Amino acid sequence: MSMIAAFQEVYRGFMSLLTGMRITLGQFLKPNITVQYPRQTLPMPARFRGHIELTLDPETGKSLCTACKLCERACPSECIAVDGAKLEGQKTKSVTEYLLNFTTCSLCGACIEACPFDAIQFSKVYNVVSLSRDDFSRMDMVKQLAERRQVWAQTQPPPAAGTAAAPAIVPQPQDPKTP
Repeated sequence: MSMIAAFQEVYRGFMSLLTGMRITLGQFLKPNITVQYPRQTLPMPARFRGHIELTLDPETGKSLCTACKLCERACPSECIAVDGAKLEGQKTKSVTEYLLNFTTCSLCGACIEACPFDAIQFSKVYNVVSLSRDDFSRMDMVKQLAERRQVWAQTQPPPAAGTAAAPAIVPQPQDPKTP
């Protein structure tokens, strides 16, 4: 190795060191973005995809789901189980059971795209936590919808005279085999 090549090698190494020091100094002078998590949270992006949830009809407070089972068939993970019944006084079926196995859900969105009624959406809940894995293997979406319906009922004005109010709980169909 010649003397010129050795000086070129030292020069390139020194320039590389200066570049690294410039980047480090630039990062050092930037403000901190640390968030003290339990007390502070960052806003979730609009495109965040949490677990799926049933959608409330904004006018009636009922579920938009008609238990057509297209979401169940579209799911590649086979993590959705839907059951429904035609209740008295209704023209279409209503969902009575919507179970999600979140431990196998890949959050692909195939179920949401397959739904013709826009009855399913991604939730914005990002901190779903439990000490037991079983809590996620059978997430009851109808129960979660009933909880959101109670909040919805408290924020909505009472219905006008002559219109029926939405029922607070979806009645479960009786199994004829059970005594």
